[in-house]
Order: sequence, then structure tokens, then C-alpha cells
Amino acid sequence: MHSNLKLGRITGALLLFVFISGVVIFQVLQGPVLFSDQYLTATAAHSDQVISSMVLGILNGIVSITIATILLPFFKKYHRSLAYLYFAFCILNFISIMIDNVSVASLLELSKTYVNGSKNESLVTLGALAYERHFWTHYFYLLISCFPVFVFYYMLYLSRLVPKILSVFGLVAVLLMFIEELASIYGSSISMNMLLPIGLVQLVLPVWLLIKGFSVPRAASELAESVD
Repeated sequence: MHSNLKLGRITGALLLFVFISGVVIFQVLQGPVLFSDQYLTATAAHSDQVISSMVLGILNGIVSITIATILLPFFKKYHRSLAYLYFAFCILNFISIMIDNVSVASLLELSKTYVNGSKNESLVTLGALAYERHFWTHYFYLLISCFPVFVFYYMLYLSRLVPKILSVFGLVAVLLMFIEELASIYGSSISMNMLLPIGLVQLVLPVWLLIKGFSVPRAASELAESVD
């Protein structure tokens, strides 16, 4: 019981960092700058802010891998293949973060060159291309981020480490996010409100874990019987 409480609280603290850092990166540091109408000048003007967002993004990815590493021995008791798949998806998510950071860095360097006196038409064209590349890397990163989160909530559902309503709500929320991000990639965004459930559960779950920790896990033998 004590180990479940401790592991749950550690996981909750790390998940809370991932949630808060994600909000800071996209809503505070990057969003108002990289997706503004004046991105070619605004990016250079807020270079420290943009660089900080990239560093924070790397930390975000590392913490996600840390969570998967901590939970891997525990999740293997309930579904070995899915436990490793969750870990692999966290690695893939980190790679997508780095690719997105490269596109952000490219846009930053173009912006600096443009602002520092080389305001020619070719840089405007290159800036537009860099902006579009960042759009694609950003949305594919968000799409890929759905994979580890979905497996994570499914493993919570199998093991019953948290109340069933939390894991089921998490699964539904991830599916809604996946649908919206996929629709956005195809240029047919449905509604940004579809992202609200994932934001809610990604905040509620860490708070729950910090207070309650993990519940007594479902016995592996019980799980095997139910699957049979």
C-alpha cells in the first residue's frame, strides 16, 4: 500500500510537470509568437522566449520517458507488449519533439536574419516555407503524442490503479484529441473545444495521484481470467 502511494505520487508530480510545461510552451511561449501574423519579426524579437520553449519541450519529453521507465516494470505485470509499446511511443514522442524544435529553430534563425537588415523578398518566401513546415511538424507532434497517452490510460484501465471513470474518460479524451488533430492536418478542423477534455483529465489525474496515489492494483491472475 505504501509503495503504491509513493509511486502514484511520484507519477502524479511528473505528469503535472508534463501538463504545466505543455501549457506554458504552446499557450505562453510559442503560440503568441510563432503563430502570429507578424511571426517573421516577432520570433526574433522574442528569441529568448522561443529558445526557452525548446528547452522546456526537451525536458517535457525526457520526463515523459522517465514516467514510462518508472511504470514499465509495473505495467508488464498486466500486459507485457503494451507496457513496452507505451515506452516505445514515449521515445517516438520525444523524437517528434526534437523534429518540431528543429523547425522552430529554423524559423528563429530566418527571423533573425530578416530583422538584422536582410529584409528581401527571398527571406519572406523562406519565412513562409519555414512557417508552413513548423505547422506540419507541430501538428504531427500533437498527433503522435496521442499514442503514448492512449496506451497509458488503457494500462490504467486494465490494472485499475485509478478509479475506472478517470481511465475511461482519459481514453475518450485522447480519441477526441486525435480526431481533432487529424482533422486539422487535413485542413478541416472540427472544434478546438474537442481538446478541452484531454486538458481536464491531464490536470485531474495528476492531482488525484498526488492526493491518493495508485489504488491497490488488480491482480494479474484476475486480469488473465477476465481476458480469457
